[in-house]
Amino acid sequence: MNWTIALPEIVLACIGMAIMVFGVLRKQDSTLLCTMFTIGGFLVAGLLVLTRVTGFGFHGQFVSDPFSAFNQILILCGAALSTILALDWNRQQGTARFELPVLMLFSTVGMMIMASASNLMTLYLGLELQSLALYVLAASSRDELRSSEAGLKYFVLSSLASGLLLYGISLVYGFSGTMDLMALKALLVGPANATPGLVVGIVFVLVGLAFKVSAVPFHMWTPDVYEGAPTPVTVFFATAPKVAAMSLLLRVMGTSFSGLVGAWQELVVIVSICSMILGALAAIGQSNIKRLMAYSSIGHMGYALIGLAVGSAQGVRGTLVYMVIYVFMTAGTFGCILAMRRKGQAVEKISDLAGLASNDPALALALAVFMFSLAGIPLMSGFFAKLYIFLAAVQSGLWTLAVIGVLTSVVGAFYYIRIIKVMYFDAPAERFDPRPASLSLVVAATGLFTGFFFLFPAPIVSAAQAAASVLFH
Repeated sequence: MNWTIALPEIVLACIGMAIMVFGVLRKQDSTLLCTMFTIGGFLVAGLLVLTRVTGFGFHGQFVSDPFSAFNQILILCGAALSTILALDWNRQQGTARFELPVLMLFSTVGMMIMASASNLMTLYLGLELQSLALYVLAASSRDELRSSEAGLKYFVLSSLASGLLLYGISLVYGFSGTMDLMALKALLVGPANATPGLVVGIVFVLVGLAFKVSAVPFHMWTPDVYEGAPTPVTVFFATAPKVAAMSLLLRVMGTSFSGLVGAWQELVVIVSICSMILGALAAIGQSNIKRLMAYSSIGHMGYALIGLAVGSAQGVRGTLVYMVIYVFMTAGTFGCILAMRRKGQAVEKISDLAGLASNDPALALALAVFMFSLAGIPLMSGFFAKLYIFLAAVQSGLWTLAVIGVLTSVVGAFYYIRIIKVMYFDAPAERFDPRPASLSLVVAATGLFTGFFFLFPAPIVSAAQAAASVLFH
């Protein structure tokens, strides 16, 4: 049993427990220190992921390969950005508690386990560890009714999705006799082995994971949870868990069920199309920017699923590149939303951004860059994200997906560009409060990545190619 394969997860879990004990024993407020230790833990885990050997551990239940490493680094980036953004916000809101960074850390451990799962049981363990922490995080603003509602809605609906996933896993095990992803792949090389019961099991597994990426028709929790949860928690929801769930979808479908592409491809195509259309149309009437970003996120997951629908290494590469760009532009956008404060109170209406360009040109420029990128305007990173996805779809003959993707991008551009119009052409509203340095740092870093991605796409694309070649080879 090669336990060193799971060293990053083990070390991160131990750091989490140490921080928790430290926070409890220290009498005065230790939120800042615990947050710093958490970010340090993410850095240590990242270094361990980059330096560990590849192979299988824990009797084949855990795998370390370029695909898991790629996704784990991205999960750690999303978690670190969310933790930095939470630092000053929680202090200003009066909700600064050392438990919040610890919960983010334990949720991240669950996500890393998800990215390295090579057995359906490991997959479920990681998923539940991630979800349990997220339930608490969503409801962490105990004095706010919206936050409690968000936590309850996410808990009820996520429990249902977990039940469906577990039912799917039990069906797969019952009809195949194994939960090991590689053993399932070997078994399903001959499509004759795919009994109707096994195919039903695969559909339930797909449904459970589609809920986690908030794809239509399993998206119903997203707008309410995004709007109700504290904004730094919403950043966390919008980045790291999405990467973890998407990596699971790619791994399970690309390893175990790659021989049955014909059986599940239509399902993924339908889910992808519905997500893109709903994301494009439902966001148009939104006045709350967090709610708008929730529908935007549903749409973006629809685009990312095109790569899975393609069912090839090139499609997986497109999805991985998409997820990298999505994490950075989403974290940056929410960084700008966190800067929306007046007289110490957070404001969330799009109308609150009126005339921002004359009051705070730097913040307006950063938000404009993110909006152009989310809309897929050329030279911004979001354009290249969609380009890789649509190219893979066209080369595989999935013209319908590519055409619908382009049309929904055009519709979606309306509400992104409307925000830019409000900032640059509406009469100025009252100025926002001065923003903390940590927030400015995250917005600047993600803004530079989003704006100048076209200068250095090669390292990320080649890393995604190496990760994708593990699946669908």
